[in-house]
Amino acid sequence: MARSRFVSQLRKASPLHVHTRTTARFVSCMMALWFSSVFADDWPQWGGPQRDCIWRETGIVDKLPTTGLLPRRWSVAVGEGYSGPAVADGAVVLTDRIAQGQLERIRCFDAETGEERWQHEYAARYTINYPAGPRATPVIDSGRVYSIGAVGHMFCQELATGRILWSKEFQRDFDTELPTWGMAASPLVDGDHLITLVGGKNNALIVCFNKITGEEVWRSLEDRDVGYCPPVIYEFGGRRQLITWHPSAVSSLDPQDGKVIWEVPWQIRFGLTIPAPQKTGDRLFLTSFYNGPIMLQVSANDAQILWKGNSDSEQETDKLHSIMPTPVVTPTHIFGVCSYGQLRGLKTETGERLWETRDATGDGRWWNAFLIPHEDRYFLHNEQGDLIIAQLDGTGYHEISRARLVEPTRQVQRRMTIWSHPAFAMKSVFARNDKELVRVDLSAP
Repeated sequence: MARSRFVSQLRKASPLHVHTRTTARFVSCMMALWFSSVFADDWPQWGGPQRDCIWRETGIVDKLPTTGLLPRRWSVAVGEGYSGPAVADGAVVLTDRIAQGQLERIRCFDAETGEERWQHEYAARYTINYPAGPRATPVIDSGRVYSIGAVGHMFCQELATGRILWSKEFQRDFDTELPTWGMAASPLVDGDHLITLVGGKNNALIVCFNKITGEEVWRSLEDRDVGYCPPVIYEFGGRRQLITWHPSAVSSLDPQDGKVIWEVPWQIRFGLTIPAPQKTGDRLFLTSFYNGPIMLQVSANDAQILWKGNSDSEQETDKLHSIMPTPVVTPTHIFGVCSYGQLRGLKTETGERLWETRDATGDGRWWNAFLIPHEDRYFLHNEQGDLIIAQLDGTGYHEISRARLVEPTRQVQRRMTIWSHPAFAMKSVFARNDKELVRVDLSAP
């Protein structure tokens, strides 16, 4: 509605004698500027505005201002959780857990001050492994916030007040058997639809809801395991396809009705479908901890395997075996973190490994670091709480600067970790551990 008013005002202001093509170009230019100013500052869901983990804001520092703890614009106390913050419309929404009372919470903060606007808590008895709080990052869309807890509580709330508009309980409503590590896939908004992994019986692995009413629109797929991978929508061959990677296959669905377009069987050990599938051109890349990588060539109606890894061992890896972090895939190179912390660069065409390093990471099973492309460099947030600016290319890893963003608070094996993806918005980074949520200003001076 606001966009329509904006265009209307531009048209009224245009002199009648101006050539139509010139006017159209001016309107297009102004619209691009308007969209940039309105939407570029937000990180409203897992992976950011386009769900691709790319930070597109400009005016960001070239180098971090310290090598120690980065100065906070604000910090607020939170409970435990793996979920990342969602930032939009001047609000930050985060989910956490109070273990002592077996409670999960949905909390909304003012993005400028950190002041809490509202919170909603509910009973959530954990029977899952790694009972460290919610996993799925909330989604902010059109004045509403959508969240999913670790044991399958889903809420649609009014962003301004926290008022519950509708809710679901996956175990009760869909007879869901929880995956070993709980519900982790962040939901996806597509037009009037909310699409999410449910893991229910009777073809309800993935379910599409009316985002306004909560009414079921369609359901699709069966699988013994649920998996953890967030659904994504890509266009291949001029056709929009909902890519659903689950433990027995990579499935492409029509996002309007859930009908299967194509499917590539791929049995994943322990159901560890976690990193989001990544598109480059007509290719789709996926990677798993045990099974390693696979590269598909996708058309409007079909998909074929171009290449895949040669190892089913997380210890003897030849390409990229990621446990959690979503890799970066470009037309020429793939960058990602392997099973024991190796940051690697591969050739996109063949999967050939070009280099590896642990300079940005560490050496340990399930070692984790998130990669966020920004302009001609990358921000990395590793599980030790460091924020790093570096360049990655075919020759290797080139570090520019590093500082501490937050302290690691969750013990895994013999090390302390953070496994929560930050949000990059408002020329800042918003990050959490099990004790605090912080905002750090990264705007260029």
